[in-house]
Amino acid sequence: MSNDQQHVELRKKLRHIEIATSRLATDQMAGQYRSVFKGRGMSFEEVRPYQDGDDIRLIDWNVSARTGDLHVKLFVEERELTVFLLVDASRSARFGTRGMTRRELQAEVSALLAFSAIKNNDRVGLIIFTDRIEKFVPPAKGSRHVLRVIRELLYFRPEGTGTDIEMALGYLNRVTRRRTVSFLVSDFRPSGYEKALKLANKRHDIISVMISDPRESELPAIGLIRLRDAESGEEILIDSRNEGVRGTFRERNREEEEDILKIFRSADVDCIQVSTDRPYVPALMRFFHKRERKIR
Repeated sequence: MSNDQQHVELRKKLRHIEIATSRLATDQMAGQYRSVFKGRGMSFEEVRPYQDGDDIRLIDWNVSARTGDLHVKLFVEERELTVFLLVDASRSARFGTRGMTRRELQAEVSALLAFSAIKNNDRVGLIIFTDRIEKFVPPAKGSRHVLRVIRELLYFRPEGTGTDIEMALGYLNRVTRRRTVSFLVSDFRPSGYEKALKLANKRHDIISVMISDPRESELPAIGLIRLRDAESGEEILIDSRNEGVRGTFRERNREEEEDILKIFRSADVDCIQVSTDRPYVPALMRFFHKRERKIR
């Protein structure tokens, strides 16, 4: 495919993602998002005369003494949040066997989260990482900004091939002093980030978005297959017709996934699991319902 054809395809994908996710953010997720991510707290707005039923703890005694009548303080919710998308762009993100790659799925899920955020007047920032920080887009508001974020996720060509989640979380802590809601999007296969995840989640609200593909857990029985690790380049040759080989492959993947989920539970980090072979909206809705139950 020529460069011109690639650009045309990418523009089509960008337009498709814009239309689909913007509509979903309005129709299905706007209320859910707002109810779960409530903002930073309450800020003082004004003082008004006391009315029957007002909480006496809100009485402004200074104003009341000055005017001779009871007055109460009114507060409003500080609604604005900063939302960060930390997206793993390592070589394994190019993998996909069911209609879309993990990178395309990452872009769609990130777009839906970003549109939900800006429809609630929150700011959205982006960190693309591999084994290094590849791209930083400072937080901002507006649909045009979100389109830039999606465009970066689709067009950007990273230099690194590996994954360093610990480094990415450390970078998040350096570029923002305020608490954020940060969606960490990866397959989470590399280890060594457990301590960094716990520390980051104490400062921010970290939510993991675990991207998978069915071929990672189930091999087709088609004979000899050469498996290549997308990040390390290591290759092995296996006979997929052997049920024992397929069973070992399946069990190894199950154990790796359970180890990752244990890390999330230990760090008190919620996890959204999405796969290239399934619609991702139900997984997001389950997450929001779970969050609602937790904060009640």
